[in-house]
Amino acid sequence: MKKEVVGPNIRNFIMSLRDVGYTFDVAVADVLDNSIAAGASEVHIQMLGEPELVFCMLDNGNGMATSELVEAMRLGTKNPNEERNKSDLGRFGLGLKTASFSQCKCLTVISKKDKKTSVRQWDLSYIADADEWILLAPPLTQLNKLPLLKKLKGQDSGTLVVWQGIDSVSKDELSSVITNLRRHLSLVFHQFLEGGPKQKAINIEINNNPLVPFNPFNVNHPATQQLTSEKLKIGKSTISVQPYILPHHSKLSQQEYEEYATDEGYTKSQGFYLYRSRRLLIYGTWWGLHRTNDAHKLVRIKIDITNEQDKYWGIDIKKSTARPIPELKSDLKRIIKQVTEKGSRPYTGRGKKIEDKTTTKFWQLVPHDSGLRFVLNQEHPLLEKLQKELTEDNCQLLDLYLKGIQAYLPLEAIQAQLQQNPYEIQQEALITEEDVKELAEQFRGKGLRDETIQRLLKTEMFRNREELFKK
Repeated sequence: MKKEVVGPNIRNFIMSLRDVGYTFDVAVADVLDNSIAAGASEVHIQMLGEPELVFCMLDNGNGMATSELVEAMRLGTKNPNEERNKSDLGRFGLGLKTASFSQCKCLTVISKKDKKTSVRQWDLSYIADADEWILLAPPLTQLNKLPLLKKLKGQDSGTLVVWQGIDSVSKDELSSVITNLRRHLSLVFHQFLEGGPKQKAINIEINNNPLVPFNPFNVNHPATQQLTSEKLKIGKSTISVQPYILPHHSKLSQQEYEEYATDEGYTKSQGFYLYRSRRLLIYGTWWGLHRTNDAHKLVRIKIDITNEQDKYWGIDIKKSTARPIPELKSDLKRIIKQVTEKGSRPYTGRGKKIEDKTTTKFWQLVPHDSGLRFVLNQEHPLLEKLQKELTEDNCQLLDLYLKGIQAYLPLEAIQAQLQQNPYEIQQEALITEEDVKELAEQFRGKGLRDETIQRLLKTEMFRNREELFKK
């Protein structure tokens, strides 16, 4: 059989390699995985806009000897099916390179180990011109102006990753890019930032400002419900599942409510949160096992796996896509059903309050045929009094107007605003304290019977306001 070697067109291959689909913050997180795997306790990130855009990440991890660095710069340096160290957050041996190439044209890695410093560099323009995968080894003296290099020299060990020729973002976007990066890393690595039993917290700084961990489950709030956890058996290993129901907005300050909405909002942030070796991979998905539902927007289910369980989840190179194997789906569906039934109670429970018999409401929720209707309370004492004082024609006109209010109640707009901006809705402010006092004064002047006053004191407007009717 005739054989021939057909190598890829390197220039075109580089373009394909750069177009994997990383966002800036996802790419940085992928590089940071290497620092954690190297045992770093400190990670310093600097991103500067002048004289050119440059990104640097320095850790105080184990560092690499020259031979180790060369191997780390190789594309596909790992077999994804081989057993890995439990702290290894990578899988394909592509993360450092593909993440970096997606953002810049020049990747330089400087590493220090056993008091020796090694440098290697991938320059994509040089590779394209040479039409060969040539790994450069520039002298350290040429790199003295790089941010954080002086700090690396003062460390016993560590690694400095530098991106130059950044073309994924512009200088004008620098401020927003850094803001988004802070939010993303604070979420993805929150467990490392928090620390824990036998786990010392890692310090991560961006432009000298330490990150504050963002735990998406708001575990420290007393109104957060931590439901019963489960261990799912798969093969010879187990997967930990911990459901949470976040507090209703009435239990939170506006600032805290908005903070835990995440950038995507509560509705899009519901569902599973998949962690591998304490690192958040995927969040805000039901994997097609359940429909996104406003009533379930407070439900967040944490899943913890080890890096030995990757094969059950189909995790991609970017660590941004995963899908459970069929054997897991029935258990996950069962858990979804249990949790969403409880997760909708903060809303369904509040819906029942309109039927509270101890208060005379302006609105009532009543069954009609196979559905429900919101209707104005025809037995409300204010409405009854108004109807008695109107002529028959005016009474009919009022009745028609009130039917219009009920029929054309903007339910979709109300629902949308309650979901998106619950703190901006200020309905009760339509009736001022002066309005209430003036109306009470009018009633007092009419010499109401005690029975009528007691009925008024059960209304939303006058409840617990007995002093308004005392002469």
